[in-house]
Amino acid sequence: MKNILLFSSLIFFLTSCLPESKTKRLTYQNIVIISDMSSRLDNKPQKDTAEIKKILDYFVNECVKPGEKIGDKSSISFSTSRDMISLIDIGKIKNLGEKQQFVNSTGKYKKSGLHQKIKDFKHKVVETYSNTKQPGLDLISILIDKIENESIIKKNNFLTNGIDTTYIDFENHIKIFTDGYLEYYGKSDNDQFYFGNPEIIKIRDICKSKGINISEALEQNESLRLPAYKQSKFKNINLHILETHQRDKNEELQKYDNSKGLRDNEILKAVWHLWAKESGFKSFKWEVY
Repeated sequence: MKNILLFSSLIFFLTSCLPESKTKRLTYQNIVIISDMSSRLDNKPQKDTAEIKKILDYFVNECVKPGEKIGDKSSISFSTSRDMISLIDIGKIKNLGEKQQFVNSTGKYKKSGLHQKIKDFKHKVVETYSNTKQPGLDLISILIDKIENESIIKKNNFLTNGIDTTYIDFENHIKIFTDGYLEYYGKSDNDQFYFGNPEIIKIRDICKSKGINISEALEQNESLRLPAYKQSKFKNINLHILETHQRDKNEELQKYDNSKGLRDNEILKAVWHLWAKESGFKSFKWEVY
């Protein structure tokens, strides 16, 4: 009995001397910019490059924070439907001292650090918009392919020393610059993600004839929707659709061809939102600017 008590006391003493385990959670941003370089750019002067500049400024000032933050792992990339044009991934630099030199553009990175990389990034964006023109795109199929087959999405992970654990989380944001219309060549071979003027008019006519709104029309008729596409990675992706040119709006007169509640942008937004929701994306935003 005495031995048992001594053993129990020893175990209690040893465990009470162990350091208390600590956990913390760090969150970093992964911003993926994809530009639809189709004929939408002929419809009106593009504003994309100015908006992308704002995103880059946000990345520097709010995510990486040179001179303030230590050990950042955020990343930002820009691509067309076909090619990766530019990428800055702070997380790829493993050595902390080297990382801080890069972020703060000091030491061996004085002329090739983050400051210069951001300038190069902006230049490549402008150059791409000046020199690239692509035909109508099956944008959703391209998006799915990039998510499934390119390393654009960051996975959460953790670090531990056996006692303390640090959880590393990534907020994945895919920002697509497009007009929202899903029109492309080859519809006869693959029309599952095609959504253009005929489809918009069909929804509008149903709403008018039945006296219902867009959401009700989509709810009542599955054939009006885009088919959901389930992918496990989607649950970690915040999807943003930006620019969304409105064809039924006269910019000069600031008037619409259709009444409020039945405009192109409102129908496209509802269709995209429902597809993103049913496909399992973490969140969806439709951003007109």
